[in-house]
Amino acid sequence: MSETQEPENGSNVPAPRDQGPEVIGVRKGMFGAAGGGDTSGYGGLVRTVALPGATSRPYGSYFDEVADELEGALEEQDLLPENAIEKTVVDRGELTFHIAREHLVRVARVLRDDPALRFELCTGVSGVHFPGDKGRELHAVYHLRSLTHGRILRLEVSVPDSDPHVPSLVAVYPTNDWHERETYDFFGLIFDGHPALTRIMMPDDWQGFPQRKDYPLGGIPVEYKGAQIPAPDQRRSYS
Repeated sequence: MSETQEPENGSNVPAPRDQGPEVIGVRKGMFGAAGGGDTSGYGGLVRTVALPGATSRPYGSYFDEVADELEGALEEQDLLPENAIEKTVVDRGELTFHIAREHLVRVARVLRDDPALRFELCTGVSGVHFPGDKGRELHAVYHLRSLTHGRILRLEVSVPDSDPHVPSLVAVYPTNDWHERETYDFFGLIFDGHPALTRIMMPDDWQGFPQRKDYPLGGIPVEYKGAQIPAPDQRRSYS
C-alpha cells in the first residue's frame, strides 16, 4: 500500500497503519481437514492463519468521519466507545468495527438511526469459525449499507465456542431473521431474542453444525442408480 491515499475531499492523508496481523494458527492442505484422505492434490500446502490487527488513525476515505460520528453518538448515550468498540480494522479497503457482544444492539441502533450515519440496511450476518482463535472461536459478521450516504461497513462480534451467544438484531434489522437462522443452523451461534431460532436448511434433529471447521468431513453416502459414491474422506487420495 502506498504511503498516501486519496480521500473523498481530494487531499492526501497518510495511509492507515495497522498493528500487524494476529497469527492464530497454521493450516495444512487446501481446507485444513485432518484425519481423512486429501483428494484436492494440495496436501502439502502449509499456510499461516492470521487475522488483521487494529488500524491506527487516520483511516482514510469516509472511515474517519463514520468512526467520529459513531463514537460521539455512543458518548451521548453514556456508553464509552472503548467499551463497545474492541478494535477498528481497515483491511482490503473495508472498514470493520469489532463490537463487544453486550453492546451490539445499541451500536446497531445508533448506526441505523443517527442522521449522519444512517446505515439503514443490513444485508445479512455470516458465521466464521476459527478454532485457533482461542476464547473467540466463533465470529458473527454483519454487512451494513447506508443507502442515504452510499457507504458500507462491517460489524464483527467474537464469542467463545463454550458460550456461543450473540444478541439478535432482528428487532433492529428485520431482514436478519432468516440469516440468523442460517448462521445458527451451520455454525451453532445462538442469537438471543430471535423470534423463532430453528434450523432453516438441515433437518430439525440434525446433529452438529456442518460449516464448523471441526465438523467431520465424512458426509453422507449417496447412491446413483445403484452405484454408491463414497464419502469424501473415504475416496482415493491423489496427493
